[in-house]
Amino acid sequence: MPVTVIYKTSATSTGGRDGAARSDDGSVDVKLVVPKEMGGPGGEGANPEKLFAAGYSACFLGAMKAVSGKVGVKVPNDATVTAEVGFGPRSEGGYGITADLTVNLPGIDNADGERLMAAAHEVCPYSNATRGNVDVGLTLA
Repeated sequence: MPVTVIYKTSATSTGGRDGAARSDDGSVDVKLVVPKEMGGPGGEGANPEKLFAAGYSACFLGAMKAVSGKVGVKVPNDATVTAEVGFGPRSEGGYGITADLTVNLPGIDNADGERLMAAAHEVCPYSNATRGNVDVGLTLA
């Protein structure tokens, strides 16, 4: 499905998973480190899964705000989305990721929260990019 692009950005990485990544404007500038669980040294630094989790959680919260009027459920100011991203080998070969989103909507009843999450999952760019490719779990906290 074609996309009418209204914003673009870029980032450049050096050294792979044990290097660095920097956005074109310098607002993101991170040291990358391979976690111990993946055979690396661990320690201070980010990795692609952490960056994906941060992006997905922020984007999904934004999507909930975008659909809130349509759904008729106001997103509370103290709402949070936590994205847990997993990495590992695929049975078909290669590697894959999983994503589990936990949504906390203080003061919102479960039925309204579930409707809001479902509507956001239909419009969120990360959800659309992963649909059919990544197992994504949605949980209302």
